[in-house]
Amino acid sequence: MATTFHALNPATGASLEPEFRSSSLAEIEHACRAAALAAPEYGQRSGAERARFLREIAVQLETRREALVARAQLETGLTAARLQGETTRTANQLRLFAEVVEEGSWVDARLDRRIAAQEGVPERPDLRSMLRPMGPVAVFGASNFPLAFSVAGGDTASALAGGNPVIVKAHPAHPGTSRLAAEAIEAAVAECGWGAGVFAILYDAGIEVGLALVRHPAVRAVGFTGSLRGGRALMDAAAARPAPIPVFAEMGSSNPVFILPRAMADRGAEIARGLHASVTLGAGQFCTKPGLVMVAHGAPGDTMRGELQRAMAATPEAPMLTAGIAAAFRAGGAARGELRGVERMTNTGALLFETAAERLLESPELAEELFGPTTLVVRHTPAQLLELARSLEGHLTATVHGTDEDLRENAELLHVLAARVGRLVLNGFPTGVAVTHAMVHGGPYPASSSGETSVGTRAILRFVRPVCFQDAPEFALPPELQDANPLGIARRLDGRITRDPVRKVFRRRRTKPAGPPVSR
Repeated sequence: MATTFHALNPATGASLEPEFRSSSLAEIEHACRAAALAAPEYGQRSGAERARFLREIAVQLETRREALVARAQLETGLTAARLQGETTRTANQLRLFAEVVEEGSWVDARLDRRIAAQEGVPERPDLRSMLRPMGPVAVFGASNFPLAFSVAGGDTASALAGGNPVIVKAHPAHPGTSRLAAEAIEAAVAECGWGAGVFAILYDAGIEVGLALVRHPAVRAVGFTGSLRGGRALMDAAAARPAPIPVFAEMGSSNPVFILPRAMADRGAEIARGLHASVTLGAGQFCTKPGLVMVAHGAPGDTMRGELQRAMAATPEAPMLTAGIAAAFRAGGAARGELRGVERMTNTGALLFETAAERLLESPELAEELFGPTTLVVRHTPAQLLELARSLEGHLTATVHGTDEDLRENAELLHVLAARVGRLVLNGFPTGVAVTHAMVHGGPYPASSSGETSVGTRAILRFVRPVCFQDAPEFALPPELQDANPLGIARRLDGRITRDPVRKVFRRRRTKPAGPPVSR
C-alpha cells in the first residue's frame, strides 16, 4: 500500500510533479478515528454554523481558482473555460446547501402531541422526529469532474451540510487538483475554529485505500461517482461488513433518446445537430451523454441519421481524461463494431453505430454505457417503441422529442420511462445537470445504487436518518423539536405544516365523529 505515483498529462502522457504517496493503514486509521471523535460535536452544530462553514469553503475555493484551474488542466486535459465554470458551480452548490441548512426546514421535523386515553383506546405518547446525521462519510472523487464531483463537490457538500464529517479518497488521475481543493476545506475548518476530524483526504493509485476506508467501522456511509464496476465493488465491500452501511453510488447510464414521428418530420435535422453536440460534449465523458437513440424506420429517420452521421464523422479527436479511459473507449468501440447486427457508421472522429430494435431486444447488453464520444442508433417500427422502453434497465435520464400531439398519443411511453429514470427530458438534451432544489441526478439500478440524487439539495437526504424522541422533556430535545420552535422552521405539527409554537394542550382522542345537530 505504501506506493508512490504521479499524475499524468492526458494530452502529452508526461508525468507531472510532485510525487504522491498512497496513504498508509496508519493514516487511514487516524483519519477514521478522528472523524468518529468529531462526529458528535459536528453533528450538533447549528444550521447557521454549518452554513458559515460551507460558505467559507466556497470563498477558499475561489481564492485558489487560478491554481485549481491550471493544475486541473494539466491533469485532465479539460479546457480552462470548462474548469472555470466548474469552479463556479462547485462554489455555488456549497452556497446553495448553506442556504438550505441555515433555513433549517429540511430536517422534516414532525411533532405528534400526546393524546389521552379514552373509552378503551390507550394513550398515545408524545412523539417527535427529525433527520439526524449518520456519522463519518467516505467520499470518492470522480474522474470526469475534478471539482464539482470530487473533493469539494456535491457528495462532500451534502454530507457536510447534513452534519457529517467527511473523509475523501482522492481520484488518482488528479491528485494535485485534489490537494488544492482539500487545502481550501482545511482552511475553512481553521477559519471556523474547529478541530481535526471534520475533514480529511487520503490518496491511492489503486483500490486498497478505498476498500480499507469502506470497511472501517467508523465510516457510516459512502458517496461514489464512477463506473458500475467500481460502484459494485464498493457496494459489495460495504454489504460484507459485520454492520453493513449504505453506498450511494452514481454509476452512469446510456440515457436513451426517443424521437416521435411528428418531431422527426418537423425538425429531424435540428435534433441531429443537438444530439451530436450532446454526445460529443467534453469528448463524450459526461455520465448523462445520450448513448442510445431510438429512430423509426422510414425516410425522415434516414435523413436524420444521415445528418448525425456527417456531424459525428467530422468531429475532431480530443484527449480523454486518462490513458485508461481512452484505451477502454477504443477497445469498446472496436468490440461493438464487430458484433453481429451492428453497423459502424463512422471510422474517424466520434463513433456512430446502428442496429435494429430486434437485435437490441435480444442482446440488452448493447444498451450498456460506452464512455466516450459515441452513440448507438436503434431503428424500430412504431409497434416496437413501447417494447424498447420496457426493456430498459435503470438510467439517469431518458429524453423524448415530440410535438404536443406526439406526446399525447404516447402518454404510456412517458409513464414507462418515468419508472426507469431519475430525470425525464422533453424536447431537450440531457448532457449536464443544473444544481437546484428540484434536480434529480440518479435513477434505478444500475444507474445508481439507491435511486437517490447526487445533485441538488435533495442530495443531503442520503446522509441523514430519521430519529424519534418519545415523551422527551423539553431540555432533552434538539431546538428543531422544542415547543417554542426557536429556529422558526416549518414543521409538521399533528399532521399540519406550520411554523407556530406548540401550545400546551393535553388533547383528548375523538372516538367517533360528531353527529348532526339536535333540533330542540
